[in-house]
Amino acid sequence: MPDSSFPPSSEGHPLQPLLQRVLNWQPEQHALWVRLLVALAITAILGWTRMALAPAESGGRFVTLTLAVALSTLYGGFHAGMFSTALGMSVIHLFLPKPYSNEAFENLTEAFWLTLWHLVTQIVVVGSIALMQRHHRELREATEQIQRSKQQLEDTFERSATGMAHSHIAGGWIRVNQTYCDIVGYTKAEMQAMHYRDFTHPDDLWMDELQLQRTLNNEISHYSFEKRYIHRQGHVVWVHLTISLVREASGEPDYLIAVVQDITARKNTEQALRTSEQLLRQAHELAGLASWQADVTSTRFTTLAGSHQVLGLPSAEFTGEQLLALTHPEDLNRAVNLWTLALQGKADYQLEYRLLFGGEERWFSVRAEFERDAQGRAVRALGVTRDVTERKHSEMEIQRLNASLEQRIQARTEALKAAYDELESYSYAVAHDLRSPLRIINGFAQALQEDMPGLAGESLSHLQRIMAASKKMGELIDGLLTLSQFSRGELQRQPVNLSAIATRLLGEFAGAEPQRWVRWEIDRGLQVMADPTLVEALMQNLLHNAWKYTARTPNALIRVGTEDVQGQRFFTVSDNGAGFDMARAAKLFQPFQRLHMPNEFSGIGIGLATSLRIVQRHGGELKASAVPGEGAIFSFSLSARPAG
Repeated sequence: MPDSSFPPSSEGHPLQPLLQRVLNWQPEQHALWVRLLVALAITAILGWTRMALAPAESGGRFVTLTLAVALSTLYGGFHAGMFSTALGMSVIHLFLPKPYSNEAFENLTEAFWLTLWHLVTQIVVVGSIALMQRHHRELREATEQIQRSKQQLEDTFERSATGMAHSHIAGGWIRVNQTYCDIVGYTKAEMQAMHYRDFTHPDDLWMDELQLQRTLNNEISHYSFEKRYIHRQGHVVWVHLTISLVREASGEPDYLIAVVQDITARKNTEQALRTSEQLLRQAHELAGLASWQADVTSTRFTTLAGSHQVLGLPSAEFTGEQLLALTHPEDLNRAVNLWTLALQGKADYQLEYRLLFGGEERWFSVRAEFERDAQGRAVRALGVTRDVTERKHSEMEIQRLNASLEQRIQARTEALKAAYDELESYSYAVAHDLRSPLRIINGFAQALQEDMPGLAGESLSHLQRIMAASKKMGELIDGLLTLSQFSRGELQRQPVNLSAIATRLLGEFAGAEPQRWVRWEIDRGLQVMADPTLVEALMQNLLHNAWKYTARTPNALIRVGTEDVQGQRFFTVSDNGAGFDMARAAKLFQPFQRLHMPNEFSGIGIGLATSLRIVQRHGGELKASAVPGEGAIFSFSLSARPAG
């Protein structure tokens, strides 16, 4: 009910605003001299009014000035009131009666007691008013503080970054802030019509209700846990919920305070971290790796994401001393020296070494990088370790097999070389020894023809066939000798100008057959490091083939140039002559094998076989391509090194 000392409202009584202003007046807001001046003015005005309205002898001389004291105190406080009291007493004694400046009381005893009573009365009035103003000021300040505190609490509730709500024990909302509404996506009006069960994830309701019941049973005063809300748009929102129970003075439950913090981002981060750790663990398992970090100061090594289990290591952490104790004695100095150089930034830490676990020797490949401070000192190492025991065992077995294989290959090569040399010697000896009986056969045949000029008919035909066969056999023997010659001897590499050789040979061919018209194109500056004699024979064979197989081509063209194939430089000899069928190219470089009939083009089939041996002796490659009736291209290299 309203206070009966005041009108009910400013609208119900016109004096309430004035009274409120009087009550809220603060004398200390004005300077002391201003308050004293106002007190002087009030006292003077009321004193003059008293003298103007009634003579001093009429009585009540103290009443008027008491009013001045009260008004001065109300305006100026205690000091102004006492100043007005002093002025009033002076006015009463000196200015109210006539003649002025004379004492108003003839009886000094009466004057003393009246003045004393007036002074006491004024002190009580001034003190009461000043005390009332002080109490009212303190009350006003307390009220303002309460209002500020209330507003601060209101702002804390409404503007909090966490959701806050007050709710009845049954679950209905008393009040809820906007943050709480934003977390679940509902408006305040919608929230007021809902129960917390309406947006709590079904799987989390039992925990919430269990903890609430424990709180109501006075087992706990509050509880906190993580739970899920179903957002208005359907997605899950993770929150950290804290519930506190407020009880009445009697101890009965009154209402609940709920504080809700949205932790969805944190839960997503945790889930992403778990996923990342799982993927990292799977990657470690698939790659057979263990990742680790090391504190350089304490020399303590720690594996990450449980990756030590991938390698079957006995522990996730090792001290530097423990690792040194596990290191194979033969690898210890190498590992320590490399670690020291890597700490100083003078080397990369990457090595393979052995560790001993329970007497078992295992190989590990280790790589590490270092984090450094502003002064460049290493403070932390990050690395990966792979168990390469199986690979190292395989490599050692391969090395053992390779060593054994190299020995067998060397022995076999020596045997093959001996057999080859023997075969070459045999071929040379046979070819050389066949020359003598062949010359005898051919000589007696010619002598017989000369001694019997009348020989004719079938007998002459037989004699001529003997002579032709002996000539053919001579050519074959020469071919064998040539092939044997180019397969033996030491290779002498010197600078050779292929352009000059090709120009000279084609000029000789043209001089030998002046009736033929052949155009040739030779690239300039074709230089190669090779054996001059063998290269001369190689170019002789290839260019002679090109000259021979363009004999029936009207506009014959022979070209000598180069081409690069996969970084390898090849020299080419091409023509637009008869060509050949690539289906029969397998016989092309075999001795005494020909792709054309003898009546088409002469030859015994030894030139390309000889060319192949020359190229192979230089460590190169000889290949051919052709189209029947359109010509052929022979490409050769004289070194296995890339072009450049």
